[in-house]
Amino acid sequence: MFGLFKKTSEIDKLQKQYEKLMADWHKLSTTNRAASDEKYSEAEKVLTKIEALKS
Repeated sequence: MFGLFKKTSEIDKLQKQYEKLMADWHKLSTTNRAASDEKYSEAEKVLTKIEALKS
C-alpha cells in the first residue's frame, strides 16, 4: 500500500526495458536472425546505460 506512490528510478526503468529486449531477442533468435541481432544490440546499449548510472 505504501509503495503505491513510489516513483521508479531511472535504473529500474532501464532494467525493465533491458529484460523486455532480451525476451524479444530470445523469441526472435529461432525465427529471424537479423531482427534478433538488432534486439540484442539495443539491449546492449541499455545495459551500458545501466552500468554508467550505477557507477
